[in-house]
Amino acid sequence: MIVDAAADKKAANIVMLDVHELTTLASYFVICEGNSERQLRAITDGILKDLKDADTLPLNKEGTPASGWILLDYGSVLVHVFSPARRQYYQLEALWQEAATVMKML
Repeated sequence: MIVDAAADKKAANIVMLDVHELTTLASYFVICEGNSERQLRAITDGILKDLKDADTLPLNKEGTPASGWILLDYGSVLVHVFSPARRQYYQLEALWQEAATVMKML
């Protein structure tokens, strides 16, 4: 549902990683990016709305579109919405390279 919501708002380079064997933080990471603050806000708002409509609220939300990184914590799923520059800087896919890639949408 998270991947679909991000894709509906034209998120780019969506990746879902299975990290359950590597950490107790979450079972999955969803990582995506938007090219402007406005698009980062739209992606984040779209995910929040679609999951709220399915009676699922985040445990926490951190970051802002201006910061280039928004984190949505849904317990077993952590969603990272990045600007391209922040995604390149933090390189989460490289950091979690041992995680299995569940899906990837370019």
